Amino acid sequence: MRFVSTRATAGQAAHGATLSEALARGIAPDGGLYVPERFPALGTAEFDGCATLPEVAERLLAPFFAGDPLAPQLGAIVREAFDFPVPLVRLHPSPAGGVDDDAHVLELFHGPTAAFKDFGARFLAACLARIPRADSRPLTILVATSGDTGGAVAAAFHRRPGTRVVVLYPKGLVSPRQERQLTCWGDNVTSLCVEGTFDDCQRLVKAAFADERLRAGYELSSANSINVGRLLPQACYYALASLETWRRAGKAPGFVVPSGNLGNVLACVWARRVGLPIGAILMGFNANRTVPDYVERGEWRPRPSIATLASAMDVGNPSNMERLRHLHPEWRELAGAVGAVSVGDDEIRARIRADRGALGQTWCPHTAIAAEAYARLSPGKRSGTPWVLVATAHPAKFPETVEPLIGAPVPVPEPLARLLELPSRAIPIPASLDALREALP
Repeated sequence: MRFVSTRATAGQAAHGATLSEALARGIAPDGGLYVPERFPALGTAEFDGCATLPEVAERLLAPFFAGDPLAPQLGAIVREAFDFPVPLVRLHPSPAGGVDDDAHVLELFHGPTAAFKDFGARFLAACLARIPRADSRPLTILVATSGDTGGAVAAAFHRRPGTRVVVLYPKGLVSPRQERQLTCWGDNVTSLCVEGTFDDCQRLVKAAFADERLRAGYELSSANSINVGRLLPQACYYALASLETWRRAGKAPGFVVPSGNLGNVLACVWARRVGLPIGAILMGFNANRTVPDYVERGEWRPRPSIATLASAMDVGNPSNMERLRHLHPEWRELAGAVGAVSVGDDEIRARIRADRGALGQTWCPHTAIAAEAYARLSPGKRSGTPWVLVATAHPAKFPETVEPLIGAPVPVPEPLARLLELPSRAIPIPASLDALREALP
């Protein structure tokens, strides 16, 4: 399997890469994003006997690893990366109300940093640790974060030999507990508090890859969802959930995915493209309407991001739109492949309150967007179709928002509690490439 740039012209092979090369580079030399040269075709029967996430992942990813030096180690990689549960939980009604629909929640927050980013970060770390490198310099991994990515990447690479992690996050635009997770590491992790937005952080990472001075002095890679090594593992939990639903209900489920930089939902789209039993895909956004406006009207107009309660999704120019448009280049085709709705802060608050009472569920602000998007579906779309709401983060990461709405404290998972006890270290920098150059270790 080869991986090509989204910006490569038809028949161009100059920027093709093996999987190992694509993982290590992060971004293609022409500034594009790596995508598979082709998608394999896998039917449900090919997953017979696969019941756990590592088993499904090994079967799903084998064609993408084919011919790469990492292929013999795929089983070890997925077992190392996916060593925590990923439950598919029925939406149970409480005495205060209920649902009659076939709806489940895919809980992706049981990893070490209590967010779905743990899947991709741990998978990428397990892969990079096994790729032979001729360069004796440490691999410097740049990661822009709007909340959860940086903490997951830092946790996955902390104290791994031969790697350094540089986390860029926007000052004042992540929750206090998220910031603690971004800044509690030390050792081979450097945390940079950027005077700007997530889009500024993302712009700096992309500029660093294009900067000749930095490329000459550092061996750079990325752990954002611009790295294909983040997307492939995320496709695995969609495969698992869709197969569980197919085996139980005999129907392909629809997925409602909280979306910001589009890496998570793109993984769902890729899983469906491979042949997994996945029906409709509905993206839920906060007040940053760049993608919903495009899906609705066909006008691509990136804009500065807006700060919302769902801070990890505050993205005005999502990188993975380039991959989504590469797969579906025509607007009408893309609009037929995915749906998109926008949810405001007041609606996030109302949904957290309502579902705590009606369903006994406590949502983080991002998962509340998925729950609200699901609630807006017409009865005709909900009835007769299994739906899966994707829960991307544990509500304990956002106590300032969630606890006043539900009138109770949110228990903190033990792994998260341990991280919150560590001291915090961050370097403030302006949103300039010169400042990033000076701050790099």
